[in-house]
Amino acid sequence: MKDDVLHYAIKCFQDEAQAILDLIPMLDDNFSKAVELIFDCKGKVVVTGVGKSGHVGEKIAATLASLGTPSFFLNPLDAYHGDLGMIAEGDVVIAISYSGNTDELLRFIPLLLERHIPIIGVTGNLESLLAQYSVCCLNIKVDHEADPLNLAPTSSTTTTMAMGDALACTLVQLRQFKPSDFAQFHPGGSLGKKLLSKVKDFMVSTNLPIVTLDMRISETIIEISKTKQGIAVAVEDGIIVGVVTDGDVRRAMQSRQEQFFSLTVRDIMSTSPKTINQYAKLSEAEAMMRKYNIHSLVVVNDNQELVGIIDTFKCL
Repeated sequence: MKDDVLHYAIKCFQDEAQAILDLIPMLDDNFSKAVELIFDCKGKVVVTGVGKSGHVGEKIAATLASLGTPSFFLNPLDAYHGDLGMIAEGDVVIAISYSGNTDELLRFIPLLLERHIPIIGVTGNLESLLAQYSVCCLNIKVDHEADPLNLAPTSSTTTTMAMGDALACTLVQLRQFKPSDFAQFHPGGSLGKKLLSKVKDFMVSTNLPIVTLDMRISETIIEISKTKQGIAVAVEDGIIVGVVTDGDVRRAMQSRQEQFFSLTVRDIMSTSPKTINQYAKLSEAEAMMRKYNIHSLVVVNDNQELVGIIDTFKCL
């Protein structure tokens, strides 16, 4: 039974993957026209569809919006009850219906045509009414559904999703959309945190492990352990002159066992500590730690004075 179960899953993957690959030879000027309409759109992109097409449409609208195209999903049924006011001149509508003859969607189309709203049709039936009334039509036709009964929308919803992703990915390239732009729309995510947050927002700034050049190793180890940052900062006359890491302590212990407890900070510290300004972006701190293969950075103000420490875990 286990082998049968895996076989069924593999067959589904293969069918849906093939359905996507079959879209490639069907791409034509209609796709280019659809991209042009969206790229030049002065308003919003409104995605609409009923049933499973509607669920996929919601995802397409969300993807476009997160990648720089103002978009939202509108259920045609809601349009009949006041939500048509959400569509304005300058908008573009992406209408999804595999059959192209979905009644609820077709009753919505005349309302759009009356207001001269261009329609991008997404359908598996190029002879349908949706195709006829669309400015351009994207073909998502499949030979068969992945569903063994060939009834439930499976391969067809996959091709619809893929077509939406193809539009979004193409627009990203044309708009030269950057990770920093993406972060603007995802301030609560990990990427937003890295690209928008400042080092000062995540650094340790109190009870800092500060040591003097003549401090012995035994005392230095205590300081290193204070903030659990794995580092202590050597300061002389207010100037940062070096750092001692837990790695420095281990190496000294291995190479200078007999003198270990008589060693001082001066004897084992690194004299060229890596520092970062407190107003730098968190992504810069992450990049520096990755470049130099270190897990902590000394944070300074504009006068190069110690104000904190940040470690790699704060950048995750």
